[in-house]
Amino acid sequence: MPVMLKFGVITVLMSILVACNDDDIQPSPQSAGNSNSNVSMLGTADTRSYGEVVQLGYVKAVTEGSESLRDAACRLEIPRLNGGADNLFVVHTTKDYGINYCIEWNCSLRAQYWSAFRWDKSNSVTHTSRTNQWAEDPLIPISYRSTLADHSNNGYDRGHILGSQDRVNSYEANAQTFYMSNMHPQLNGFNSGDGRSNWYTLELRLRDRYNRDSFRDTLYVVKGGTISQGMYKKAKNNLPVPNYFFMAVLRKKNSDPTQGGYAAVGFWMEHKSNTDSNVKNYAVSIDELEELTGIDFFCNLPDNVEALVEKNFSSALWGLN
Repeated sequence: MPVMLKFGVITVLMSILVACNDDDIQPSPQSAGNSNSNVSMLGTADTRSYGEVVQLGYVKAVTEGSESLRDAACRLEIPRLNGGADNLFVVHTTKDYGINYCIEWNCSLRAQYWSAFRWDKSNSVTHTSRTNQWAEDPLIPISYRSTLADHSNNGYDRGHILGSQDRVNSYEANAQTFYMSNMHPQLNGFNSGDGRSNWYTLELRLRDRYNRDSFRDTLYVVKGGTISQGMYKKAKNNLPVPNYFFMAVLRKKNSDPTQGGYAAVGFWMEHKSNTDSNVKNYAVSIDELEELTGIDFFCNLPDNVEALVEKNFSSALWGLN
């Protein structure tokens, strides 16, 4: 279950926090205001890996760029990391936009727990189209990768977690969405692009309604499928097929004084062919989603803000009336 403390409703105090990047808020390692953040998992070194797996405190991590892995793990979209010898924190970057998206990879199952990314005005632009550059993830050691062959002729589609259409800001960013590490096997009737399946309908809402300048300054998103014990089946090639898929969405809007400008909602869908387009039927609070998935979302928020935004969600705000 997620490692977190449940606090009552208290006034949002920001004085103990220091800025990270843009509107990120990151506690100092000594701060008592963020008991479940990733800070406690990490060492103190400002580590870069340039494609080599490095040890970052209790976390193995890798990135192809010059970005600080420690700072990456403290971004608001990153859930509480599992760490340990069997898991790998992977940070994909581009030369024009910095961090593109991150995953945590289970090396034994050869599958991801989630893809985490953000949208803001700077990267919500169109400079390219779908690249179809299907490839293995070059940052994951060969023995732990999933391959194109793994995802072929197994009765499932190659299902993007971070969607191709969600990263059209550059060719490099889009090509990275086609790494096999950003895929889960998905039923065609769950995520077909004909506009009828319920997961596809939810992805359209995320992209077209929530990722708007009028709605957010920054949108933080975690998407994935369940790979914990008892929550997946095996495909013919032995890859795990999640029984459920989920999204956790955090909005920051500086002009909204409520809860320090933050609001969040979760979505939980059984992995089956489904044409129900009413996404309200799948909306849950982040607290509920954490109980369902065992993942501690938005752990890098200060505890008081986290407790407020994760307890409830506003149906009106998210257009779920």
